[in-house]
Amino acid sequence: MNNKIKKLGNIISGSLSEGFVMRLDPDSNLEDVKTGKFVSIKGKNYTFFSLITDLELQVTNQEILLFPPEEGEDLLLDILKQRDIYTKVSLRPMLMLDSAGTHMPVKTIPGHFSSVYDATAKDVALIFGDEKESKKYFNIGSPLDMETPVCINLDLFTERSNGIFGKTGTGKTFITRLILAGLVKSERAVSLIFDMHSEYGFQARKEGLKESFVKGLKTLFPEKVAIFSLDPEATRRRGCAADVEVTLSYQDLQVEDVISLQYELNLHPTAVEAAYLIASKYKNDWLLVLLEQGETIKEFAQLVGAHPESIGALYRKLKRLERFSFLKKRRTEESVMKTLISFLDRGINVVLEFGNNTSLLCYLLVSNIITRKIHNVYIAKTEKFLATQKKEDEPRRLMIAIEEAHKFLNPVAAKQTIFGVIAREMRKYYVSLLVVDQRPSGIDDEVLSQIGTKIVALLNDEKDIQAILTGVSNSSGLRTILSTLDTKKQALVFGYAVPMPVVIRTREYDDIFYAAVGGFIGVQDIKKTIDQIF
Repeated sequence: MNNKIKKLGNIISGSLSEGFVMRLDPDSNLEDVKTGKFVSIKGKNYTFFSLITDLELQVTNQEILLFPPEEGEDLLLDILKQRDIYTKVSLRPMLMLDSAGTHMPVKTIPGHFSSVYDATAKDVALIFGDEKESKKYFNIGSPLDMETPVCINLDLFTERSNGIFGKTGTGKTFITRLILAGLVKSERAVSLIFDMHSEYGFQARKEGLKESFVKGLKTLFPEKVAIFSLDPEATRRRGCAADVEVTLSYQDLQVEDVISLQYELNLHPTAVEAAYLIASKYKNDWLLVLLEQGETIKEFAQLVGAHPESIGALYRKLKRLERFSFLKKRRTEESVMKTLISFLDRGINVVLEFGNNTSLLCYLLVSNIITRKIHNVYIAKTEKFLATQKKEDEPRRLMIAIEEAHKFLNPVAAKQTIFGVIAREMRKYYVSLLVVDQRPSGIDDEVLSQIGTKIVALLNDEKDIQAILTGVSNSSGLRTILSTLDTKKQALVFGYAVPMPVVIRTREYDDIFYAAVGGFIGVQDIKKTIDQIF
């Protein structure tokens, strides 16, 4: 078997805590060996799967460096490569398999001179699963320098909150759309996507020099995805039609939702305290009553027992909410929330488009209101299921996708808003988050530690890299890998839904992908069918 696999070198030193060191075989091309590459080490009883984390040039005698071979002295160079100059490759063991193929944590080490090989397609399928064998596996890309698929376990992925991170322009949105398409296809969970820039519903502009578009979730899965729109006119101008027009009322907004707007509105804590005083007196009508004040604001402050300046500041800041056309003074008879819950209960994924309401203030407000209400519904559903223990009463798993996650989950907001609650609950009530962000250092450390699976594209800021690796054991090797990712179409995947960390080239989101997940026959499938027939 080993004769058919490309040998890279032999283990020459290492430890369980620090990782292994391989001497690169003289016949191996150094420039083909890259950080993040997936390799296997053949021990006597176990196979150790590892990632390359660092490369270092070495010599047995320092005097060799004083008289290097000149150009054209290939024979001398070849002789030196056999004994005196070599490349030291650092390997981080991530997983080991016994002869029966059982996965287990690395608890021992291979002996001196154990052979190291390129990982094979069989190795990758054995570790990460095969989507052809089970619906729970979904192909998200392939290892570096390989064409075989790397799958995530969607059953495990939906059990916890997850994160997709990377600096602007690294393709976070495309990776997110890829993952969401896998969830829709597999029906492992139903998704609610707060689509700030209308990139997930019908179509989105493809990144690159050529102007082209990619299909959204509604286009791929017309029966499984519904579009809810805060701006149906904008949706129609794009040649599409929303399934549901979203309107909210002043009565839908609670003081907890205002807390998430604290930084955007520059609200002082005393203004938030004043909001609580108003809410204690006027209940759900607190905002409507406040915004009806004008010249009588001082008298109103005395009435609720708050400082006039605090009430005045709160009034001025929240007055900005009146410009949102979807926010009505009174509730309509037909509740959008009831419609939304009914769609989710039937397994229909919902993309909530904001249209021209692209301000962060609007995004924070609407996401908080809807998520808080959904969470309350799911608490009730879960309690009913625990009481009856009937399978038909078990809530359907729900994953809520949010962008600009650090605005929802910063150290202050995470302790007071619904998103921090959901992140810490670890799906206690069948609701989890899919957070998408370019500044993970802005997210509360406790929340980051609860993120089950992380898909990380290139990050340059040292604080962001440090935040991503919070709570990760033996993170030094992963830090090196993160800093050497390409600017696009590469990501480090690690956490609960994959058996070991792996660097991938992300799967292409193209016609072949559409055919694979959308259920229609593409060009490749037609050719394959013809080949099988003839």
